[in-house]
Order: sequence, then C-alpha cells, then structure tokens
Amino acid sequence: MKSMIHTLIFVGAFAFSSTGAFALDKPAGEPILTITGHISETNAGKSATFDLAMLEKLAGRQATMETPWTNGKTEFSGPYLRAVLAAAGASGKKLVVKALNDYASDVPFEDAQKLDTILAVRMNGEEMSVREKGPVFLIYPFDKDKSLYNEKYFSRSVWQIKEIEVVE
Repeated sequence: MKSMIHTLIFVGAFAFSSTGAFALDKPAGEPILTITGHISETNAGKSATFDLAMLEKLAGRQATMETPWTNGKTEFSGPYLRAVLAAAGASGKKLVVKALNDYASDVPFEDAQKLDTILAVRMNGEEMSVREKGPVFLIYPFDKDKSLYNEKYFSRSVWQIKEIEVVE
C-alpha cells in the first residue's frame, strides 16, 4: 500500500510539473538580470528575466565577510546562483557573466553547484545600486572557505551584472 501511495505521489508530481505549472513568471517590476543560452525556462523570448522580487523569492543566504572591494566586514544577501540557474532550467559547463560595462568573466558551471555562490542584491540590508556594485554582484563564500580568497575567484566575482549566458 505504501509503495502504491509513493507511486501515485510521484506520478502526480510529475504530471503537475509537466503541465508548466512551475513555469517562470514574468517580472512584475523592472528586470535586473537576464539568463540566456542553454536554458529551458523562459519568460522573455528565449531568455529568462528576473526582477528583484523574483530573485529574493529564491533560496539564498545572507553572509558577512571581508572582500577586496569593500571596507571591513560587509553583509551581502541574495539568491544562490544555483537557485537562479535552476529557475531558468540551465545546464551547461560554463557561465559567461556579463556586467553593465560589458566586462565579462567565465565562471565554471560547477562553481554554482559546488560552492554557495550568491547573486547579491543587497549590501548591509540595502538594495544595491549601480554605484554600489549592483544591481547584482556575484559573491563567492569567502566567509566559509578562506582558500577562495585569491585572484582566481576575485576575477570571477563580477559586479553590476546584467546577464549570465549559459554555455554547453
């Protein structure tokens, strides 16, 4: 009997998810992040766009740490990069993280899966403005793993992010 109930739950969940009930909503506010490339969930042509409210609904974390770009300990909060990629149905090997000034950095897809990287949208509790490295800033978990505090990860820590392209 238990096996039958588990099967029904699985089949029901699969049927529910395959109907598009979990489709990505359109942003209600101004979009601040676009995901392009190898994604399956879209809400703006072939892209997935997110406003602040959409990003803040996703699983994430709040972390206080020192960075090369801030003075003293600074609190960052935002969704996990992996949560944003999952919402967009992303799969690939590399992310090309692009800033408003067209700076771009290649980030291994596995950094999102294996590390608690966040797309910070708040600094010290305040929404991040472009002047303060916002609206989105890729932050590595420097507070959890001191070995990440080096040039390799600093170069991947893009601020003023406008787009993430997922490459196979």
